[in-house]
Amino acid sequence: QVQLVESGGGLVQPGGSLRLSCAASGSIFSINVNGWYRQAPGKEREWVATIISGGNTMYADSVKGRFTISRDNAKNTVYLQMNSLKPEDTAVYYCNARVTLTADYRSLEVWGQGTLVTVSS
Repeated sequence: QVQLVESGGGLVQPGGSLRLSCAASGSIFSINVNGWYRQAPGKEREWVATIISGGNTMYADSVKGRFTISRDNAKNTVYLQMNSLKPEDTAVYYCNARVTLTADYRSLEVWGQGTLVTVSS
């Protein structure tokens, strides 16, 4: 089994910063793609950022220049540094990973449980 556990959410004032973490555990041979998504109240889940195994990153236009995705391969952990936060960034943030399993080299997509980020004064 593979699990993703997010942490780092909370309440922050507009203009503030938070760093989310997502730690992967289990029989993982490799993590090929990591992504962050978010779902605001009453809205569909939307893509935020992606980092691939080579280190290339991509961002949604709404967060470009404010958010940074990074990964510590030794810890199987991906981060989302969020700066200059706005009230419209309020959402549950979900970590996503596409991994290759050790046992049979099968590819698997995994989601975390989500962590709530609230931006409010």
